[in-house]
Amino acid sequence: MKKRWRIWVLIVCMLAAVAGCAGAGDSRETTDGQTVNQETESGPAAGQEMTAGTTASQETAAGTMASQETAAGTTVSQETTAETTANPTANPADETNQERTIRVGSLKGPTSMGLVGLMERAQKGETESRYEFTMATAADEINAAFLRGELDIVLIPANVASVLYNKTEGQLAVLNINTLGVLYVLENGETVQSIADLAGRTVYLPGKGTTPDYALQYILAQNGLTDEVDLQYKAEAAEVISALSEDTAAIGLLPQPAATTACMQNEGLRIALDLTQEWDRVSEDGSLVTGVTVVRRAFLEENEAAVQEFLREHADSAAFVNEHIEEAAELVARLEIVPKAPVAAKAIPYCNITCVTGEEMRTALSGYLHVLYGQNPEAVGGKEPGEDFYYEP
Repeated sequence: MKKRWRIWVLIVCMLAAVAGCAGAGDSRETTDGQTVNQETESGPAAGQEMTAGTTASQETAAGTMASQETAAGTTVSQETTAETTANPTANPADETNQERTIRVGSLKGPTSMGLVGLMERAQKGETESRYEFTMATAADEINAAFLRGELDIVLIPANVASVLYNKTEGQLAVLNINTLGVLYVLENGETVQSIADLAGRTVYLPGKGTTPDYALQYILAQNGLTDEVDLQYKAEAAEVISALSEDTAAIGLLPQPAATTACMQNEGLRIALDLTQEWDRVSEDGSLVTGVTVVRRAFLEENEAAVQEFLREHADSAAFVNEHIEEAAELVARLEIVPKAPVAAKAIPYCNITCVTGEEMRTALSGYLHVLYGQNPEAVGGKEPGEDFYYEP
């Protein structure tokens, strides 16, 4: 009996020991569980770690990302709202165009004058796209900004467009002709009635190797007067105007609106010859073209619809200037393209502001550049431009 009793005592002790170990294990698990709970409640950092570890939290994280995207979308919506406020007639379907800014550069003169209608509408928020306009007095400034990609569309002299086309190996295209001939021969008196009357005379003109120079030399050559006229070059139009005021026997060649400014400053001056008419008398290849509108090819390829809309708005602007001269003249003066509205009003009819596109543009411009190339290949950049130079929608 004692032996059996000892055995039972031993068994009971063993069972008690096993039960004690199990209890301790349960206690540790509970403690660990409390630690996890404390970490869970300890703050956002732990919460973020937990978020990364569960499916529910992944969905929450995705929701957070969606919220961030929504916040970004709100910013865009605010911009759109601001644009719509400025433009009560804006079509919500055109938000892409509304958000795009087309950077346009032009020279102070007829090319910018033809844009004033568009500039006014853009300022009021009435255009399909948003525009940023830059005007300069020197072509080099506009050309450099264009080549750096800081401008998308520029209005520049026709031969310069060809030079840049060759320089960039075709990375631009001409959209339209924006101005035809704007060059006029001025004199004091009535001695010049035809181009032949320039023989033996001195003519002052701005800029050697520029459009006025090329145009006059071509016309003189076609009339057999190459060595009969003394050409005196001045740095700018203002110097030509000064020479005309100092020498009453002098003859000057000036573009608009400088020609009108000179006549208003000196009542004795008059327009003796229209160089566009003289060009047409001797040329069968094309018209006298002054300014063209050029677009970066990369911008055109990415935004062709917007470029085509610009062409339509540019055409409307040119028509507005020609049909509403007094109103357009006020805008020209306000934008400081010409100092005074009366000067602009008198100049506009002589500026030949236009918007020639497509096949008509190609014919006129290619003929003009061909003539210049025959005079001096460097005038067009060493060679005539390729077919892709002319944009036809």
